[in-house]
Amino acid sequence: MARGDLERSYGGGRPIPGYSFNTMGLKVFDGQIEEYIMELIDGEAFGYGYYKIHIMLERRHNLIINPKKVYRLCSKLDILKPQRQRKIKYPRRIARNREITASNQLWEVDIKYGYIIGEDRFFYILSYLDVFDRDIIDYHIGLNCTGRDAIFTLKTALQRRNIDPKGSNLVVRSDNGPQFISKIFEEGCIEFGLEHERIPVKTPNKNAHIEAFHRILEDDCLAISEFENYGEAFMGVVDFMDFYCNTRIHSAIKYLSPVEYYLAVINGSIEPLTVRV
Repeated sequence: MARGDLERSYGGGRPIPGYSFNTMGLKVFDGQIEEYIMELIDGEAFGYGYYKIHIMLERRHNLIINPKKVYRLCSKLDILKPQRQRKIKYPRRIARNREITASNQLWEVDIKYGYIIGEDRFFYILSYLDVFDRDIIDYHIGLNCTGRDAIFTLKTALQRRNIDPKGSNLVVRSDNGPQFISKIFEEGCIEFGLEHERIPVKTPNKNAHIEAFHRILEDDCLAISEFENYGEAFMGVVDFMDFYCNTRIHSAIKYLSPVEYYLAVINGSIEPLTVRV
């Protein structure tokens, strides 16, 4: 399950910080602002134009942000008001309560943002986590993260587990981030024969397992590392992922690492635990 053998690439180019400040003086990555916008659009701001969304971002999230930037982000997300009236081709499936009794029944996916202090910019970490065994099956690291990246990483995750998704009844659960409501992600899930469900807005507890993983990633990797460049950040996260999956013990899976627990259940050497979500 080593991740170091994956073919991953990154490029240079002129650094673009891509963030705004909040009223506390903290940097908020554009990717996070895009998620805020999508949450607003999914709720009371559905009929709002970009200027009203700008006001809501200031009031709800204490952002200091120019209306022109909000317009640019809305344009990037293709949710400027005229486009928003289009019929949604793929109906949203709301995450429901489940009992997970084996691997490859429910995967959670989400995005974490890391910061490169030497280049003053953020980067993305997108991960697929198996709720049953807590393994990070595969992940994407990049200066960008699109629906195409999310579906490509899902494809490689399926290959790593050597499963035929059309016969697996696998469910993929996400939030309402722009990558996961994109046309390419929905079409990819349909092509793979997977059920994609999304959690309601402002209910991170519905994605609790990957949220817990992100806290570990923050505390044990991102918060204690001062990356000077993207190459350092990239390798730092790769090394942490290998440690988390293969070495770090987890109290919820009988104090084994995710890979140890996954293999032990397959071999029948331990009694599997039921996970209720």
